[in-house]
Amino acid sequence: MDKDLLIKALTKFLLGIIVLGVLLFLPAGSFLYWQGWLLMGILFVPMFVAGIVLFAMSPELLRKRLNSKEKEAEQKSVVAMSGLLFIAAFVIAGLNWRFGWWMLPDWVAWVSAFLFLASYLLYAEVLRENTYLSRTIEVQDGQKVIDTGLYGIVRHPMYMSTTVIFLTMPLLLGSPISFLVMLGYIPVIAKRISNEEAVLEKGLEGYKDYKKKVRYKMIPLLW
Repeated sequence: MDKDLLIKALTKFLLGIIVLGVLLFLPAGSFLYWQGWLLMGILFVPMFVAGIVLFAMSPELLRKRLNSKEKEAEQKSVVAMSGLLFIAAFVIAGLNWRFGWWMLPDWVAWVSAFLFLASYLLYAEVLRENTYLSRTIEVQDGQKVIDTGLYGIVRHPMYMSTTVIFLTMPLLLGSPISFLVMLGYIPVIAKRISNEEAVLEKGLEGYKDYKKKVRYKMIPLLW
């Protein structure tokens, strides 16, 4: 058993729970914000299960996913911007619930929760198909182009699934204001994809041919 990996994974997991809890419930001024608990549940329970599976079946992939230190200067700004968007969206959602500015109907939260979990399953499939996945943009030793499964449909199925996950979060929290804020993630992820493809074209053999074979980045028949 890799105790260091286990400790690192559990530490990040618990820290994530604490940070999100503070960002949601402190602005809300109450623990009665049920949409906040709904998000916490569908986010962290599957994450915990996935972490256990990765630790047991693919510890190296788990190690890559825990690595968040970007080497590309441009990506550091992308990560920073993403972090600011998330903080703003969660804080505004809590304040929105507290003061009742503009709350969505409860059914929107449940529909969004379904879409969130469906996208989570899609994300899990991406992890199964591509063991080279890392949270940072880099070309790894021995890395090969994956062009089957979801990667035969779009070039970035991981970003496709995470974008849906991120955009459903504010709707799940009942805050259309937060949703408008989170729309700022779209140009951010577009910038990340552009930089990532430049890195892969330069360092990963066969990636240019793969781009010709699979034309769409995230959305089939559209983009």
